[in-house]
Amino acid sequence: MHGLSVLRGVASASFIGALLLATPDAIAQTANYPNRAITLVLPFAAGSGTDTTTRLIAKELGTALNANTVIDNKAGANGSIAASFVARAPADGYTLFVTTNTTHSANPYLLKTMSYDPIKDFTPIARTGDLPFMLVINPEIPANSVEELVALAKKEPGKYSYASGSSSAIVSGATFARLAGLDLLHVPYKSSPPALTDVIAGRVSMMFVDVPTGLPHVNAKALKSLAVTTKHRSKLLPDLPTMDEAGVKGFDITSWQGYLGPANMPKDIVVKLNAEIRKIVERPEIQKDLANRGMEAFSGTPEEFDAFLKDQLKVWEKLITDAGIEKQ
Repeated sequence: MHGLSVLRGVASASFIGALLLATPDAIAQTANYPNRAITLVLPFAAGSGTDTTTRLIAKELGTALNANTVIDNKAGANGSIAASFVARAPADGYTLFVTTNTTHSANPYLLKTMSYDPIKDFTPIARTGDLPFMLVINPEIPANSVEELVALAKKEPGKYSYASGSSSAIVSGATFARLAGLDLLHVPYKSSPPALTDVIAGRVSMMFVDVPTGLPHVNAKALKSLAVTTKHRSKLLPDLPTMDEAGVKGFDITSWQGYLGPANMPKDIVVKLNAEIRKIVERPEIQKDLANRGMEAFSGTPEEFDAFLKDQLKVWEKLITDAGIEKQ
């Protein structure tokens, strides 16, 4: 792991400057990009929120670029397996990383050993939106609100547990326990789908899960949803209160999603990918389809994404420190 001072110290100008170093030869070599399949590496399992939304965007991206797109799910180690794989891949635009705050905001403060640098080892391409998280519980638990759940957990300390399949879920659960003054057992999983399975079966009490993964189970009455984790209500679930509104004051956690490549990707490939991804994400019908999958879609420039990534490191450092989570 490169020192966190390095993470904070890499200025946005260094990324922009690196893009401007593209030589005429390099531009000529990438003029026919892409001429073969593009692999999109994901840090989560099939069926996760990132997987669901990426498959929709990937299909459109393949059509726009006249190339096949292949989804490669490399779940495990809090996304480190996938992140390390992409960091060491050729920077030719044929191996891309579709990831979230798990690998690029939270892991530096959750893991004692890092096999990649979230800033130095990657090229930001485009942010694609946010994946709001919500608190869901097993329907057999006699609570229909966060307030009622807190009362139950306080009445029987240590009885209730929360599952996690991502860094957002880990931090959300620990933050809930701290802010509400609860004694909750943390049960970690490799990814969200198996974690949800155990919540549905009643083996674990509750979970903070991304909307695309959890909503189908809520609609099927296999889970009860109590609140969203964001500061403001989600446009996707306007009737669901925020954790803050529900009485857990100061709760504000957002999960983002975006596309990156290995460090030092050619500028023209970055520009081309960014332009196509933005056109896709900004299409009204695509935004509607992504909303139905639980994603608030929007985008921006590579430079904006680069600055956002560096800012999020500070945000998640505070969240994790405040939650009292020790590095594993």
